[in-house]
Amino acid sequence: MYARAATTVALLGAGALVLPLSTAAAQPGSAPTSAPASSAAARQDRPLVVAHRGASAQAPENTFAAIDRARELGFTWVENDVQRTRDGELVIMHDDTLKRTTNVEALYPDRAPWKVADFTAKEIARLDAGSWFSPKYAGQRVPTLKQYLRRVSHNHQKLVFEFKRPELYPGIEKQGLRVLRDTGWLDRHHVTGKLVVQSFSADSVKKVHALRPDVKTGFLGTPAVADLPKYARFADQINSTHTSISASYVSAIHARKGPHGKPLEIFTWTVNDGPAAVRAARFGVNGIITNTPDVVRKALRDS
Repeated sequence: MYARAATTVALLGAGALVLPLSTAAAQPGSAPTSAPASSAAARQDRPLVVAHRGASAQAPENTFAAIDRARELGFTWVENDVQRTRDGELVIMHDDTLKRTTNVEALYPDRAPWKVADFTAKEIARLDAGSWFSPKYAGQRVPTLKQYLRRVSHNHQKLVFEFKRPELYPGIEKQGLRVLRDTGWLDRHHVTGKLVVQSFSADSVKKVHALRPDVKTGFLGTPAVADLPKYARFADQINSTHTSISASYVSAIHARKGPHGKPLEIFTWTVNDGPAAVRAARFGVNGIITNTPDVVRKALRDS
């Protein structure tokens, strides 16, 4: 997610096409087979602790290594970012350029500014997405969404799925939901407890809700309290940066029911130190999204 709070945006309409449910099973990918060190304890944490782009303080963000590291630490929930290649493949990448987290500049020196949308999936598959973080992670790749979902399934993890910059990729909501469906992520088991789809774009969240009203959705931002009823029509969560919230704001969110008739929730981000985590927890947030899930978990348990 961007390191800033999104302000209230225009609440535009969305199509009413609904994708069918699927009972397809997710295909496992290769992954470490050792059990998480403390998964039972992690499941008991309140608020939920979500590993932002995986355990991204310890492994390169949005890679298999990052979600595998979250698993090793005992964290069930991970968060990712989804964008689209030139030839229409959905990939896991936070920035809309490949420069910061891959060797794209060295491999394709004449392709500046190295936008995700300017490269094919095959070209992106060649990139090293780990060496920028540490030589230990040389050879990590940019996963496709299909590959990533299968790895998360294999790890028995849950997902906060973010459409990143959807205005750059018309139709990405319908496409993303189709991939979720085809990999087993839109069956009842996943929809009722393993998936949240979020975006900074209210229009994008509205589209997801219109296409699949059963899917839990989150709007990234800090709307005015007076505007919460508008968002509650299509968002189950209001997910705000931790520097923008207060106990009274969290209470106002919880006082409003979302589209599924349950109180709105709030997952706050990006909380990377103990005192900030304890502060957010005392406000009553439902979840904390963090690059340092182990630090946040320890602070919450010690508080």
